[in-house]
Amino acid sequence: MVSSNDSHINLDIDAVEKLIDHKFNNQTLIIEALTHRSVSHGKTHGYERLEFLGDRILGLLIADLLFAKFPDEPEGALSRRFNDLVRQETLADIAASIGLKDHILLGKAERLAASFDNPAIVSDICESIIAAIYLDAGIEAASKFINHHWQQRLIETLQPPKDAKSSLQEWAMAHKLPIPTYMEIKRDGPDHAPIFTIEVTIKDKPPEQAKAASKRLAEQNAAEIILRKLTGNAKR
Repeated sequence: MVSSNDSHINLDIDAVEKLIDHKFNNQTLIIEALTHRSVSHGKTHGYERLEFLGDRILGLLIADLLFAKFPDEPEGALSRRFNDLVRQETLADIAASIGLKDHILLGKAERLAASFDNPAIVSDICESIIAAIYLDAGIEAASKFINHHWQQRLIETLQPPKDAKSSLQEWAMAHKLPIPTYMEIKRDGPDHAPIFTIEVTIKDKPPEQAKAASKRLAEQNAAEIILRKLTGNAKR
């Protein structure tokens, strides 16, 4: 068991290794992967750099899985499946099902705020774990982890998820409203890795906003949020 710099926070590395079915050669990686910046006190980067790498590794391996599993599907259908499998909610669900959120190293304020239940943090942890496994043992080890935890989701739906923007446009047309409009509200982060905030508006309805690493994904996320509210569908 390893203690962090913050008082009363401990990481049971053996327990985490059992949860993710990977024995680390370099245990520093698993500590960093589970350390929130509120604990690092500027001495380490926390999980954020690993999350950056894990996001790219996950994207590559999920795209590879989809390409192989659905050889007859066009790009649009594959993209909808891809977006559903790498979205924040999916990552947070997988991390929670593994039990990772119980091992996140958080500062006192974040623990009091129950940040271990914050989907953004939990999903980032999932990606940082993927990067830690990759750096520790290579792409095959990362692929094994992803195959194990994403395989069931790959086969759950015979048809690809419906594009949220298309569904929202259909809803608007069915209600005799103009098509939704999307506007970039803000752009944060460095030039090489921007985060876009997009607002979607439908006539006579409150607008909704969403963030993502691309305008396209932010628009999809915003469309899904407003569509869920408009239809009363609480799923996802």
